[in-house]
This record gives sequence, C-alpha cells and structure tokens, in this order.
Amino acid sequence: MNSRRTTFFFLAISFSAVGCSAPKVEPRAPTVAVSAADMPAQESWNVTLMVSSDGKTKTIVSAHHAAEYRQGEKQEIRLDGGVSVQLINSDGAATLMTAGRGIVHDNQDIEAFDNVVIRSADNTVIRTEYINRSSQERMIRSDKYVTITSPTRTIRGYGFESDDAMKRYKIFHASGESFSK
Repeated sequence: MNSRRTTFFFLAISFSAVGCSAPKVEPRAPTVAVSAADMPAQESWNVTLMVSSDGKTKTIVSAHHAAEYRQGEKQEIRLDGGVSVQLINSDGAATLMTAGRGIVHDNQDIEAFDNVVIRSADNTVIRTEYINRSSQERMIRSDKYVTITSPTRTIRGYGFESDDAMKRYKIFHASGESFSK
C-alpha cells in the first residue's frame, strides 16, 4: 500500500508541475509600424508664433496645441484646439481669422480648417470650412462654400479669393442679397 501511495504522490506532483509551467512565448514583430515621419519633432501648448519682415510684425498665430513635423528640408507646424491668426496689413490694421485647426508651412503660407471665420477691420465677415493664405501674394483663397457678410450685403457661393484686408474679393460661383438704405 505504501508503494501505491508513493506512486500516486509522485504522479500528482508531476502533473501539477507540468500544468504550472510557463507557456512558451515566441517573439513577434509589431503589427503596426510607426515611422519617425509620423511623429512630431516637437510639440508646444498655448503657443503664439510671430512672423515679421523688415522688423515689422506681419502675422501673429496663436493655438492651444502646435506640433512641428519635418520631412527632409520641409517643415510644417500643425495647429489644433482652436487657432487664431492676425494678418496685419501695411496700414497696421488687422484682419482676424479663427478656425478649429490649421497648418503653417515653412514658406509661411497658412491653411485653416473647420469653422473658419475671418473678420476684417471694416466688419466684413467671411465664413467657410477651409482657406489657404499665401504669404508671398498676401491673398486668401478657398474652393469651399463661403458666406461673405458686410454691413450692406451678404454674398454666398463656392470658391473665393481676397486680399488680406478683404477690400477686394471675388466669389467664383455666387448668389447673394443686397440691402438698400
């Protein structure tokens, strides 16, 4: 009877030891690769960028969050969490633009997306979902639906082009209303 107990005890310990061993794990490669190009070179929060030329401030950009991306010689700063841009003309008057997010390119061109509102010094207001502002030409453009409201008229349409001060603008496919006093 002792040998039966010893055999049973030996088998119980052997099965317990086999059942408790660590599982064999084989190394795996990650299923999703993340490249350095997808990661920002640096990030900042509650940021203000000033662009100047000949000692004069031309543009002031503020955002809740900014991430700088670099690819070769190219650089862009992606802004989100609410963006505010002041475009200062030669007279010192500012055109204010707000948007949900934006991009400042290395040539100082600015793109703005999501609920873009531009207000000039004379209270002309442009509303659209996207704009592209050329720093060299100092022009604002969009190919999206746009509404331009001034104290005397409202114009709607698809696609527009304007100078920074919003003094001269055109809508490419327009409809609108005009009020007479």
